[in-house]
Amino acid sequence: MTRLAMLALGYGFLVLGFIGLFLPILQGVLFIVVGLLILSRHAAWAERLLARLKARYPAVAKTIVAAEDLAARWTDWLARKLRRVSGR
Repeated sequence: MTRLAMLALGYGFLVLGFIGLFLPILQGVLFIVVGLLILSRHAAWAERLLARLKARYPAVAKTIVAAEDLAARWTDWLARKLRRVSGR
């Protein structure tokens, strides 16, 4: 259940990001990066893509690593909440 919820959340952020690339209201790149951070814990392709981004843009790599740590803590917290709600 929690894996499915995390995948849905990650893909939802990716969709918002791609929509945001064409709409001036949303920050597309930000939503795409957040989606990739969430999906990187569950999908190998997202982890490889983040590794490529860190290698290509070393100035942004520190920010991505900090965001990965924050996303890991946040998704762990959310997974605990989902387990508590579902009774598992």
